[in-house]
Amino acid sequence: MDLQEIVELSADLLGAPATLEDRDFHLVAYAAHGDTIDPIRMESILHRRATEAVRTRFERHGIARATGPVRIPADAALGQLGRLCLPVRWNDVTYGYLWLLDDEERITRAEAVRAMPLCERAGLLMARRARERDDLGWRVADLLSAQPDVRAQAAAELNESAAPEPPLAVAVLRTDAPVPLNPWMLPHSVLPTLWQRDHVLLIPSGVAPRPVIDRARRLLEERGAPVRAGLHTGSPALDAVHEGWLRARVAARVAAPGETRTWTSLGALRLLRTAPDDALAEAVRVPGTLHEHPDLEATARTYLDHAGNVQATARALNIHRQTLYHRLRRIEDLTSLSLTDGQDRLTLHLSLTLSPHLD
Repeated sequence: MDLQEIVELSADLLGAPATLEDRDFHLVAYAAHGDTIDPIRMESILHRRATEAVRTRFERHGIARATGPVRIPADAALGQLGRLCLPVRWNDVTYGYLWLLDDEERITRAEAVRAMPLCERAGLLMARRARERDDLGWRVADLLSAQPDVRAQAAAELNESAAPEPPLAVAVLRTDAPVPLNPWMLPHSVLPTLWQRDHVLLIPSGVAPRPVIDRARRLLEERGAPVRAGLHTGSPALDAVHEGWLRARVAARVAAPGETRTWTSLGALRLLRTAPDDALAEAVRVPGTLHEHPDLEATARTYLDHAGNVQATARALNIHRQTLYHRLRRIEDLTSLSLTDGQDRLTLHLSLTLSPHLD
């Protein structure tokens, strides 16, 4: 018996529309029973999750700690019908909630109690799925280990059980603060893990990476966490995931909040993968005091990004060309570099490109 069958049996047994959600109020399964519906049930089915306001309102009734049925009264102002909540638990842990629309309170407590074994069965299945996800998450984390033997062991174990189909994509989602990501809301074939404060997704062949990243981003942003994402595609096997993760991590590092950068789009920023920050900072350090003049530094970056085109640079900065010429002379004085020399221009451009991303 799977979770969908459990929900359908519950709806038939209690004579009411049923919805199964996980403990984060994401939809797992639902079953209709008649035409009864309200905005909250509609929102959960259409968007596969309840809103944060609904979650807060329902949790005030103590459902997270309840061991038996909890009745949630109607709220006419919100169009909310009365409903019955049956906690889905296993081994004293709440894994979700079975909701029954019951505005007229036709379901007696005795009838609700008779449905609790179905909730226990659902709790067992959800606990088992969570444990399987956790085990796979640990193995994916081991693929990212700095120790080759740990990576080799993890690859061997995954190849024996749940190896994703290559070529593989590796995505890194970075937030400023640790925020949990609900793996149940991702495709089952996607293997997630949390490693060094970043969410890492291992995406198999046949699954489009961008929609997966967008979905994971929304789940994290629902908790108020801006997300920077990086993506590396084309890892040929599990033993190449470690390098794919390092590259995806660089892409996430240089992405703006709300942006997804790919490794192939980074250009010179791929140098961030080649050496520690302190070594790179020393290698691209420009002599002089240009860094003390943000306006001139921005001018130099714009000028070099426009390949030395004075007219395009002046237009981008909204300044007169004579003003630009004056600034360029000041930049040369401050750096002891010549902007007419190709090597000097390369040195300055690399410095201005990499330095903002060096810790």
